[in-house]
Amino acid sequence: MDKLDILWLRNDPAEDVNSRSWARLAGINFARLAMRHGVLVLNDPQGLSKAVNKMYLQYFPEEIRPKAIISRDPDEIKHFIRQQGGYAVLKPLTGSGGHNVFLIQPNEKSNINQIIEAVLQDGYIIAQEYLKAAVAGDTRLFLMNGKPLAYKNKIAAISRVHGGNEDMRSNISAGAHSQKALVTPEMLQLAEIIRPKLVKDGMFLVGLDIVGNKLMEINVFSPGGLVGCEQFEKVKFSQEIVRSLERKVTDIQYYNRQFDNPEMAML
Repeated sequence: MDKLDILWLRNDPAEDVNSRSWARLAGINFARLAMRHGVLVLNDPQGLSKAVNKMYLQYFPEEIRPKAIISRDPDEIKHFIRQQGGYAVLKPLTGSGGHNVFLIQPNEKSNINQIIEAVLQDGYIIAQEYLKAAVAGDTRLFLMNGKPLAYKNKIAAISRVHGGNEDMRSNISAGAHSQKALVTPEMLQLAEIIRPKLVKDGMFLVGLDIVGNKLMEINVFSPGGLVGCEQFEKVKFSQEIVRSLERKVTDIQYYNRQFDNPEMAML
């Protein structure tokens, strides 16, 4: 073939899980059909099907993620909270934008049942260890081709600071604000540890949500914040993304499509 079609898939199944359940996997299924017609799909749809909810984080080494359980059993969840000294973060296994995310503290024993019931309305609950460093917000670090997205010696990352003392969520849609990030060696080491899995799954562009030296979430569907990165760092990271896509086209044409979709996605 003398040309290569590329589909950059950007949808958010978490937004459809409640209001449009029929559409939740539509993007992935469309991408699979496109692959059968020779289209290079980024991120790889087979990899995305593994990452359709927050359980994807559990595929990565325990050392780099907070302690967590996934359950629908209130007693099991409360036992986990007690093990963590009365502190934990509860959120739906499938969700986005900070919806139904709660910080549990020892002085909230009287409300714990109502909180668990509220989160259970969205399905399974993931209960996570609360990291004290989260009081300062989190950092979203962008990876491209399994490595930190960089351009002109700048790294694409933003810090997200929650909206106030009464709200611990770092989601921009939940009232948090963004600011210039300080990318630490610990963050870069974390990115290197998770790189092999992302490469295997064909995850061309992802956003890592990091607190301290722990990975809280991996956004592989629609990682927001890249515009903010460009504003703070005064460089166009999007240009480097486009250049990477152009290189993929050239490399694949040289090798006459001898690679499968995940391999092509990460060339």
